Amino acid sequence: MARIVKKPEVRRAEILQAAGDLFQSQGYETTSVDEIVRRAGIAKGTFYYYFKSKEEILEALAQQLCADMASRSQLIAENPDLGAIEKFCAIIAAQNQTAEEGQSIVENLHRPENRALHERSNIETVLVFGPILAAVVEQGKQEGVFQVEDPLSTVQFILAGSMFLFGHQTFNWTPEEEAARMQAMLLLIERAFGAAPGSFAEVLGATLQGEQ
Repeated sequence: MARIVKKPEVRRAEILQAAGDLFQSQGYETTSVDEIVRRAGIAKGTFYYYFKSKEEILEALAQQLCADMASRSQLIAENPDLGAIEKFCAIIAAQNQTAEEGQSIVENLHRPENRALHERSNIETVLVFGPILAAVVEQGKQEGVFQVEDPLSTVQFILAGSMFLFGHQTFNWTPEEEAARMQAMLLLIERAFGAAPGSFAEVLGATLQGEQ
């Protein structure tokens, strides 16, 4: 039987898909490299040609998840039929949906042994999503719904603060404590963007709660 030769990018994508499926179905910790190799239908040497370890697979999947979020967000930001507030809320909703689809990746990023990877992922999020959201805020300035001098810096502070405060059980808030801090964050965002009182916090809060 002739040996099937695939392009490197195709083979790499297949390994990532196999690993992602296993992480999702049985968990990262309980998944071995041997299982990934069997699922992908490759030799073990082929796996190590593309990835040095299972941890490197997780990092690649996290980067892929961030890229998917960015792609979805950019499409929304470029939609000429949406106002700034609609775009901002739609981007947040898209990010949440993508994170839910990659739930196993997100959960494993928060494991103590993956702290360094988690921090790199957060930095990537701030650097990638900051400009996308800042462009939406700039549109809001032109529409007269936002008044903020430095959209990019403001957005980056909000992103970094929210990820740290509401990271996966970082503070172990009770539901009541988390709700209180969420409300405070919504009001802070509204004021930071210079939006009229009540014009943005309530809409964004509904999006975060999955009501829109």
